[in-house]
Amino acid sequence: MDLGIKGKVALITGAAAGIGRETAKALLEEGVTLILTDINEEALKETVLSLDNSEKIYAFTADITSVEDLTKLHDYIKEEVGEIDILVQNAGKVGPQGLFHEIDDEGWVQTIEEDLLGPVRVVKEFLPDLRNGGWGRIVFVSSENGLQPYKDELPYDCSKAAILAFSKGLSRSYATEGLLVNTVSPAFIETPMTDGMMEKRSEELGVSFEEAIESFLDEERPHIELKRRGKVEEVAPVIAFLCSDKASFINGSNYRVDAGSVATI
Repeated sequence: MDLGIKGKVALITGAAAGIGRETAKALLEEGVTLILTDINEEALKETVLSLDNSEKIYAFTADITSVEDLTKLHDYIKEEVGEIDILVQNAGKVGPQGLFHEIDDEGWVQTIEEDLLGPVRVVKEFLPDLRNGGWGRIVFVSSENGLQPYKDELPYDCSKAAILAFSKGLSRSYATEGLLVNTVSPAFIETPMTDGMMEKRSEELGVSFEEAIESFLDEERPHIELKRRGKVEEVAPVIAFLCSDKASFINGSNYRVDAGSVATI
């Protein structure tokens, strides 16, 4: 499908792996010029090489929690391509896990810094670009946790719920200027983040990696009706669609890519 965004310029955060990398691939196929950023410089370089289209790809290492880094990233983009039309805010981390009384103040602060204040700072830095020209898109990657909190991931739950509220508020602020804002909330996707979670579970339970996934699905995610982890290839097309001209009447929405994991309607 031609999404009508050939020639647009997109910034993707957290682009070195997982959903960010696959979204880059999807947008590149639509003729979008990409600026990829991530805190992991080596992984970012590997992603650029894997996409193999250097004329349309620019990469810049940055920490989204750092205002200084974001200013440098913006300066780089201005120098290389001008202004962005699309922002895919994907960067984040799961944070500490455990029951409420087991997570210290630092764990909360670090998670909120990365998963809420980081996205806020990214938007603040690039909002002038996105408001200029009468056409823009912001897509936040939230999580099922923002809608269905889990007792052992409360800092992450709260941060992702805040992203949903942030996205909805922004969607009401700039739509008449042509800037549309939406969110995608995946559940248990095959990414380095969930790999790490399952490796830890495997060690704790003394079972294989696959057995850890199976028991997690049975015990912690019973409403994932497909009984498997999702694939990044099943999330990226939804993000790409929301970045597109085809999504011109979608604003303030949250698309759940979760195989039914969130139990409510």
